Amino acid sequence: QVQLAESGGGLVQAGGSLRLSCAASGRTFSSYTMGWFRQAPGKERDFVAAITWRSGRTYYADSVKGRFTISRDNDKNTVYLQMNSLKPEDTAVYYCAATPVNYSRLVSSSYNYWGQGTQVTVST
Repeated sequence: QVQLAESGGGLVQAGGSLRLSCAASGRTFSSYTMGWFRQAPGKERDFVAAITWRSGRTYYADSVKGRFTISRDNDKNTVYLQMNSLKPEDTAVYYCAATPVNYSRLVSSSYNYWGQGTQVTVST
């Protein structure tokens, strides 16, 4: 069983920065893709960013491109999401996810392992 644990959420003023971490334990394979999703109250769970373990290829939602950076440390089985220039509309619960598939990486239904989520709140 693969277990994911997010950390780094909190309350930040608009324009500030946060770095989220996702530590994976259990069975983790180099062929996996790691993704970040977020869900605001009353909204659907939306794709934020993803990265492949083997090559480090990255994918970003248009809404965060240029502000967020996803990276990974393969030796630690840890993925990071550096969030800069935060906006109030970034407020959501952020979830880390993992999948062995190499297709449909931007769709939440492609991911079979999920963390519990961490709250990010951006104030004005």
